[in-house]
Amino acid sequence: MFDALATFLVFDLAGLTPDTPLGAALHFFVMDVAKILTLLTTVIYLMGWLRALLTPERVRAMMKGRSGPGARLMAVGLGAVTPFCSCSSIPLFIGFVEAGIPLGVTLSFLIASPMVNQVAVVVLAGVIGWQMTLVYVVTGLTIAFVGGYVLQAFRLERWVEDYVWAIRMGEALRVEADTSLRARHDYAWGEVRQIVGRIWRFVLIGVGIGAVIHGYVPADFVARIAGDGSLLSVVVAVLAGIPMYSDAVGIIPVAEALLGKGVPLGTVLAFMMAVIALSLPEMLILRKVAKWPLLGIFAAYLAAAFVLVGVLFNALRSYL
Repeated sequence: MFDALATFLVFDLAGLTPDTPLGAALHFFVMDVAKILTLLTTVIYLMGWLRALLTPERVRAMMKGRSGPGARLMAVGLGAVTPFCSCSSIPLFIGFVEAGIPLGVTLSFLIASPMVNQVAVVVLAGVIGWQMTLVYVVTGLTIAFVGGYVLQAFRLERWVEDYVWAIRMGEALRVEADTSLRARHDYAWGEVRQIVGRIWRFVLIGVGIGAVIHGYVPADFVARIAGDGSLLSVVVAVLAGIPMYSDAVGIIPVAEALLGKGVPLGTVLAFMMAVIALSLPEMLILRKVAKWPLLGIFAAYLAAAFVLVGVLFNALRSYL
């Protein structure tokens, strides 16, 4: 459907041809923008009906007083179904700490939430297929789960800003939720307006970059830049993702274009994860609640994990 729409607008109506860089780039842009925004709106609305009661405050309440493997599994699971962006990281961080949740569990949630959520999963699957999507989800959740244990071993509590420990949020006022159909519709539509309104620019930027790569950048040039999937090429991909800022949905079209040019799967996965969870803007936001040593250890773990993932999947690419 989306391919047919792009073909009609770009080739039939505008008169461009698919063998020209402009025609190929515009076809890619129109098709992916239509596909991603449609999937984004549909999934957010449907999940809004199911998640009408799952606010950041309720997430905090569900996690309060929990520790151990069960808490980490719950943190990773809640991170996967709650599409909170970096702007939510500070109140969630403070709320989790105040509720007595171990810092390792909190960091597991903060890793999982931006990297894996139901919106990104559906959009990713619609763009590049379920096989890579499953690889991405399993890998992201594993990094978040293991990260809680690894980071907890460094006793990072000493590098949390002092004012965070002094905050007492208190118990949230219990209000009976309105579960009527009208209330759920209003909540779901509000989620669509809020989330789509927040990230549509990233979608256009991401698709635009992907379209330029798809239409104008020769495959052999991309292959030379990306390398052959070696350790060095994966490290470069992770470093290249750090200055960028996007959510999981916005970076998907870029990943699609890179895969189409022959960049190895592991290198693309490492790049995606670095942009989403290791970006410099994300670290600067977290700096408001965490001191530099904590951020350094947090970033080093993520970078090492992403490089390991990239190398591993590049080694296994013949089986994927």
